[in-house]
Amino acid sequence: MNTFALLEYSAWGLSILLGLWMLVDMFRTDRSYSEDLLTSSREGEIEDASAVDPPQKRGAR
Repeated sequence: MNTFALLEYSAWGLSILLGLWMLVDMFRTDRSYSEDLLTSSREGEIEDASAVDPPQKRGAR
């Protein structure tokens, strides 16, 4: 296997990992915030909402 093929496979692997990370982040964001809040056009609304009621992390005490 030459260097170019190794770089190509590495790039494909990296793109798959980034795609999976984006999917996981999408599901976590969807569970953490309501659809109305995510589609609102008011600036700072998400920051204000998280300051009032921050999402609870699992395992935190």
